Amino acid sequence: MTEIKPKKRKVSKKTKKSWRKHVDIKDVDKFLEDSRQEERLGSFSVRENSDLFVISTKPEVLSKKQRRELLQSKESRCFNVLKPHSSVPDPVTKRNRVRTKEERKHPILLKKEALKKAQGILKLKDRLKLKNKSIAEKKRLIKPKRGEFKDDVWKDKVNSVIDEKWMSSDTMRHTLLHFGMKKKRLPASLHKKPSALPTIEMPHPGMSYNPAYEDHQELLQEIAEKELQLIKEEEHLKRVTTNMFKKVSHEERERNTMKEMSEGLNLDNQALVEDDNDDNNNNDDSEVKSVNPPVKNMKKTHVQRRKQKEQKELAHRIQKGKIEKKKIADIYKLKQLDKQMTKTEQKQKVLREKRLKKKAQKATGTKVLSRIKFEPLDNDFKLPEELTGSLRNSAPAGNLLKDRFKSLQQRNIVAPSVLKL
Repeated sequence: MTEIKPKKRKVSKKTKKSWRKHVDIKDVDKFLEDSRQEERLGSFSVRENSDLFVISTKPEVLSKKQRRELLQSKESRCFNVLKPHSSVPDPVTKRNRVRTKEERKHPILLKKEALKKAQGILKLKDRLKLKNKSIAEKKRLIKPKRGEFKDDVWKDKVNSVIDEKWMSSDTMRHTLLHFGMKKKRLPASLHKKPSALPTIEMPHPGMSYNPAYEDHQELLQEIAEKELQLIKEEEHLKRVTTNMFKKVSHEERERNTMKEMSEGLNLDNQALVEDDNDDNNNNDDSEVKSVNPPVKNMKKTHVQRRKQKEQKELAHRIQKGKIEKKKIADIYKLKQLDKQMTKTEQKQKVLREKRLKKKAQKATGTKVLSRIKFEPLDNDFKLPEELTGSLRNSAPAGNLLKDRFKSLQQRNIVAPSVLKL
């Protein structure tokens, strides 16, 4: 099957834009690219076979030491970027070099700076540079060498530069910062434990595999009291909820509802009452009453104003006399006031002790961290007939993971949640 060539379109090539658009110059670009590559790498047709290929007669195996020496003598790959990667020479043989900032300075200015430096007069930038250099040198000398352990990392370091007795924490931090030593401030939450409870609580002695008789009986007594309390709460809830209501049929409940809803309503006389109300309303509408009666502007006479002023002065004198009388009476009540103050102090002392006791109790308690209330695990126990007296023959009791998880909840580290087993 012969290949059908598309018909050539006749287009205008008048302008440069149309000429570039409609003329195929791929072969020219390919020729120029090949010639540039030959300029960069050289022509392979001119080279000899000995330059291009090498016949290897035996494999050359180098030792580890020779390979290391070879790698050391070899030039680093990072310098390959600086080398020319083409055989084409640089078209610009002589290039202008940009002078540095020091080279652009005037010779007179350089002489002045050298003279000031010799006299010890330095700029702020140079002084800071020397200060930072000295601080870095001190840090380098203090820093221990690798594998050298002289200081005890668990012991608090005593700073010999400043006295910590009379300085506050902020002043200490500011002073240490200017000495080149930073003192980190821990957040307040890390200074105190979330709970005063111990990490691992001692179990009841009656829970041992071979307990004493008194300890075992005491544990059983505690568990029995808890069970009795739970039974008592269940009976109370049943008494105040289920047993309070009687069972009635559906028809009787409806009759009772209708009776309660119609209580106090006289359905026979309701129409008569409505008629009487309408008549009364009509009679009331016929009378016209004023909502806001007019008020007469009655001014006070001079006699009334004088008497009012005298009454105010009299009341003021009476109030002042009472105050003075009370001051004199308080002098004779010193013993009574002393008793009241003593009583108040005792009351405040009792309240303070209660607050401290409540605070100590709150420190050992569990906080409300979620909507679920914390419930401690029940103590594991064994009946007297289940005790074996030997750890080898005793059956395992309790769950270690559950116990640790409950301990984290009790110490306010983890929010209480529902156990999903």
